[in-house]
Amino acid sequence: MQAIVIDAFSFCQLNERREGSVLIADLPRLSGESATQDGALAWSLTGGKDQLGHPQLTLAVRGQIQLMCQRCLTPFVFELDSESVLILAKDEDSADEIDALLDNDEVDVVVGSKTLNIIDLIEDEALLEIPQSPKHAVCPDDSLDSSAAPIDAEASKKASPFAVLKKINGRT
Repeated sequence: MQAIVIDAFSFCQLNERREGSVLIADLPRLSGESATQDGALAWSLTGGKDQLGHPQLTLAVRGQIQLMCQRCLTPFVFELDSESVLILAKDEDSADEIDALLDNDEVDVVVGSKTLNIIDLIEDEALLEIPQSPKHAVCPDDSLDSSAAPIDAEASKKASPFAVLKKINGRT
């Protein structure tokens, strides 16, 4: 994996934009969460300023990731389509002040850097977007085959445990 390093503050000041793609296999933490290392994520990063003049990065990440369903333990495709806004601060104290000033849960305030690795940022974004416990919307059921004979409802009906008590008590 090749790192793409930028000066985040300069990137925002010059309203720069970069885009590209990165293989999932080149993202070690994301690969560990994926069922396979196949595929790539497309990304774009745009620099600018927010309404108050703070440096701002807008990161968009899109692609497909194979995740393992926690219900049926089979892989499924998770569509990743994320866009996040990051306000840059010079240090932790400034980040806390800006976060309190903005009071917006949609915007994250992070400490900027002159050596910000975009690939790490992309991987972080992807990891934040995948569900903690990934599941199919509806798990495929391989045990039911559409060509199988219809199930007899009476035959599949289980006897009630109370039916035995009725017989013992003489009520039938």
